[in-house]
Amino acid sequence: MDLALVAASARAFAKAGYRIALVARNPDSLSNIAKGIQAQGGEVAAFPIKAYTHADVKAGFDEIKKYWPDGEIRVALWNAAHFVRKGFLELTEEEVEESTQTNIIGAFAFARQALLAFQDLELDDKGKRGSLLFTSATAAWRGNKMTAAFSSGKTGQRALAQSLNKEFGPKNIHVSNVIIDGVILTDRASSFDAFKPLLEDENKRLSPESIANSYLYLVNQDRSAWTFELDLRPAHETW
Repeated sequence: MDLALVAASARAFAKAGYRIALVARNPDSLSNIAKGIQAQGGEVAAFPIKAYTHADVKAGFDEIKKYWPDGEIRVALWNAAHFVRKGFLELTEEEVEESTQTNIIGAFAFARQALLAFQDLELDDKGKRGSLLFTSATAAWRGNKMTAAFSSGKTGQRALAQSLNKEFGPKNIHVSNVIIDGVILTDRASSFDAFKPLLEDENKRLSPESIANSYLYLVNQDRSAWTFELDLRPAHETW
């Protein structure tokens, strides 16, 4: 999970007036993000879970409903990912399983709980019952050297998002897949020497805040013109 993107997305939606429920496996990171939003006057709560299993994800959603019994879940953003960059013969069974668990099974579990929360809601002023967004990557479009596990997971997630879009669009639930094609400006990315030249050039890196604004753009689309897949890349990215 890219915590800089999680934080930027949470701030953007809080600024737009949404209550923010943060769900992830790292309690300390969630707490830090929540404190930042609270300091800016946003309404936020953290709901840490142990794993991205159906049972744990359901428990997280149940806690959200208990915390805000009068609230409606209108937007759900899946940001989790498990990235592995290794040659195929170097991959371990555990790494393949973790990629599958996070990128596919976890996404399934999250989508199920979001759609259950959306399905009985009244239409909002944009003709929606809810918006389900998936953060994805170029690996969902094509495999490459060193990305066998990651590409397999993201390809599965993209197929899931497309299937849900077709099944639940007629029920006025908007499902979108967002392809991130490039390096995001984060502390983690800065730790890699190969990324530093990109991060120092605004034409060659993605801003978490700009990505977050694109999520808001999708959520604010009315039912007459919905985007399923949005691909985001910096101006000088080669594709």
